[in-house]
Amino acid sequence: MSVSLSAVCLLAGALTFWFSCPCDRLPGGPLKGQLVSVAIPDWSFANDAPLCQIQVAAIIPWSVNLNCMSEGGQLYLSCARCERKFWSNTALNNTNGYVGISGKVYPVSMARVLDPEILDIAWHSRAQKVGRGNGLPRADHWWSFSLISRPLVK
Repeated sequence: MSVSLSAVCLLAGALTFWFSCPCDRLPGGPLKGQLVSVAIPDWSFANDAPLCQIQVAAIIPWSVNLNCMSEGGQLYLSCARCERKFWSNTALNNTNGYVGISGKVYPVSMARVLDPEILDIAWHSRAQKVGRGNGLPRADHWWSFSLISRPLVK
């Protein structure tokens, strides 16, 4: 009886966690918020959000919190040591996802930025937003993704 009760409690805790996160550095399930289906030509408002959430399409929806920044109306997400992270590797294989910004959820296409000049633009924008790294060279292990609005597929 106690084993089955423990299993039920563990499952209930996991489901509660899954549907209420991403939380801090812990992943979660589908993003919650108002779904915005219009194209976003200028993402500058993302600089007002402390963090964004990205949801990628894996076997199940997978979402995490991370830095987002806009420069020239373009939206970028960044992470350190991305080559080891589940979400970034998933985004390389399935470019359609969702980004959550300030309670709204936007369908996006994601592309890893490889151009050093654009990476430097995103690095500088990130440094300005978070107040760290300004004037420092971009780390080799730092990745950035460019996000573009995509039509909502129903």
